[in-house]
Amino acid sequence: MIPVTKPFLPREDEFKEYLDSIWERQWLTNNGPLLNDFELKLKEYLGIRHLLYVCNGTFALQLAIKALELKGEIITTPFSYVATTSSIVWEGCEPVYVDIDPETFNIDPTKIEAAITPKTSAILATHVYGNPCDIDAIQQIANRYGLKVIYDAAHCFGTMYKNKSVFEYGDISATSFHSTKLFHTIEGGAVFTRDPDLLKKMLYLRNFGHNGPEEFASLGVNGKNCEFHAAMGLCNLKHVDEILAQRKLLSEHYFTRLKNINARFPKLNQNKDYNYAYFPVLFDTEELRIKCMEQLELAKIYCRRYFSPALSTLPYVKQVKMPVCDDVVKRISCLPLYHSLTFPDLDMICRIIERTQNYNITIPTEQKNFGVIIADKIETEINDLKSLK
Repeated sequence: MIPVTKPFLPREDEFKEYLDSIWERQWLTNNGPLLNDFELKLKEYLGIRHLLYVCNGTFALQLAIKALELKGEIITTPFSYVATTSSIVWEGCEPVYVDIDPETFNIDPTKIEAAITPKTSAILATHVYGNPCDIDAIQQIANRYGLKVIYDAAHCFGTMYKNKSVFEYGDISATSFHSTKLFHTIEGGAVFTRDPDLLKKMLYLRNFGHNGPEEFASLGVNGKNCEFHAAMGLCNLKHVDEILAQRKLLSEHYFTRLKNINARFPKLNQNKDYNYAYFPVLFDTEELRIKCMEQLELAKIYCRRYFSPALSTLPYVKQVKMPVCDDVVKRISCLPLYHSLTFPDLDMICRIIERTQNYNITIPTEQKNFGVIIADKIETEINDLKSLK
């Protein structure tokens, strides 16, 4: 089986060293030494001054909205994971959707101003697939209208924009360290800001508002993380350059192998160093996407319609049509990509897509029921079809 993603795991003995130290200290959470060490090493690796490690990426978004004291409407994208919208609604604000750019799939800055009303308090944009938004254009609009900017940078570990970490942009950036991400701490996330006062405010909000053992500076909740997750982060941070390099090699091989299929890939921001967080493919038609995904699943190769559905169609929001996004959702799929994916496996994925496109193969009902086509059978079928041409 080839899943769409697979978490990187360090050697057990690396992780066990940290576990042994936790057992020795018996300090499991509440701002322990491993958590502090992890935050410091993260700042050093990313080249940034301020961050807070939190329990997950969704809480990071909620924390950003709460810390900025946002009210009313927040302009956002319909093309992202559900947490981008649910965090807005959870914090009592209203998401106002702006359609996406057809080339990058990020929020289209040329359409933002038309969505601004007297109730607008912020823009919450996602760097889709780790590809930076048009940050300069968004910031110019925010400055012009006095709006705050939050970036959902859940996919962005290792991405640079104009020679700085993409986490440095916006009033607050939020990211995820969930196990599906290229850099993970099993569960976890972080918030980033250049404003030390805002960081201090989020520090209180993250930990019940504590300002000492028996003092409380503000309202707060439990958004902390623990020593065990910090331990995994410290282990994986040692390997992240290797992970990024391997994902780049795999992605470049995908690009080479799939350059002639009836599909295209997102246009990357020219001011970036990309992290190859995902390998999205926008097929020319929904029918071709469905056929390719069916054939891949028969070979036990699993892709993901990332993202689907469009957030503007969720049952708890004011539903609106977003023509570009709605079209992309029908045709997009992310192919398997992870550190340990082999080049032979990648080649098999590409062969299945190529043969499905070239020969328009229909899957017999009995094969659907059995649910498996082994690689040898795929190769035999392709050769048989070629011989008939």
